[in-house]
Amino acid sequence: MSAKKPTKQSFEASLKRLEEIVESLEGGDIPLDQALGLYEEGLELSKQCNEKLKATELRLKKLSKTVDGQFELEDLDP
Repeated sequence: MSAKKPTKQSFEASLKRLEEIVESLEGGDIPLDQALGLYEEGLELSKQCNEKLKATELRLKKLSKTVDGQFELEDLDP
């Protein structure tokens, strides 16, 4: 499997590709240049997944004002 430049895709698709990359790298049967490319792709996918998780977490919280006038994030009620 050759290294691909990551594109914006769903969280699930990014995670699946990241898992494929990990399996390939753990197998140790690929040339060094290809392994480096896969590693770089994996780093980018990891970054994208982390950003999506953070954005989702923020959507699940709301900003509210406390009695003393401070703001805090609260979980949204389901």
